[in-house]
Amino acid sequence: MQQRTLGTRQVGAIGLGGMPMSIEGRPDRERSIATVHAALEEGVTLIDTADAYSLGGDEVGHNEDLIAEALRSYGGDTSEVLVATKGGHLRPGDGSWTLNGRPEYLLEAAKASAKRLGVDAIGLYQFHRPDPEVPYADSIGAIKQLHDEGVIQLAGISNANIEQIDLARDILGDALVSVQNQFSPRFRSSQGELEHCAELGIAFLPWSPLGGIARASELGTDHAAFARIAEQRGVSPFQVTLAWELALAPVVIPIPGASRPESIRDSVKAADLELTPEEIAELSA
Repeated sequence: MQQRTLGTRQVGAIGLGGMPMSIEGRPDRERSIATVHAALEEGVTLIDTADAYSLGGDEVGHNEDLIAEALRSYGGDTSEVLVATKGGHLRPGDGSWTLNGRPEYLLEAAKASAKRLGVDAIGLYQFHRPDPEVPYADSIGAIKQLHDEGVIQLAGISNANIEQIDLARDILGDALVSVQNQFSPRFRSSQGELEHCAELGIAFLPWSPLGGIARASELGTDHAAFARIAEQRGVSPFQVTLAWELALAPVVIPIPGASRPESIRDSVKAADLELTPEEIAELSA
């Protein structure tokens, strides 16, 4: 698999999103760990998680615990694996999502995440989502403090617009290495942020790059060009989708969620699928 630079780290062109392993409809622990192991075996070296990936407030950090267990139990070398986690988003237990961007909360949340992951410093820590009750600069100031104190090695933001990207860059400087926004054939409103990250040399991590857990299976029916090119190439529509996203800019690193080893094994093949300029143009239209 080709390698791409994220800050000073080399990561696989496709990452693994851990959310499906911990929210509604999640698989058993054994299959989740097998999925992480399959990703590692295929050369994936970026694993995305968050303290909020759980069913409720009584199991905060469920996915972080799961990822940590999978890495500990893997028989191969994991020294190059970059685990990215997030803070500032919560799940109280009723299926909803809430926000907490208060600096004092983020400082404690990051330290709790590091403990669950079993690391002295988190590889990449991202502010999960802006909190309208807290000035954005204050939340990012907490991320900077975490970086200055060595609690995190690299910083990122998620669900951010261009103005917030620029503000975070002003505060964090070169410590800001990633922006994680929703982006897929169905959801393209972050195209401007993707292009802005490309101009700045900041990694853009599309979350739900296949359209989301409930909609990924519809790629082949709702987006005819993706299905047609997939059939012509003899690959899955998922591979075509991820290859298209990779072709949009060298900073793009999709993080498809997976809950089965077969899913991530199929997704990583997109890194070696080279689309023609004509195919890219058609898919982008």
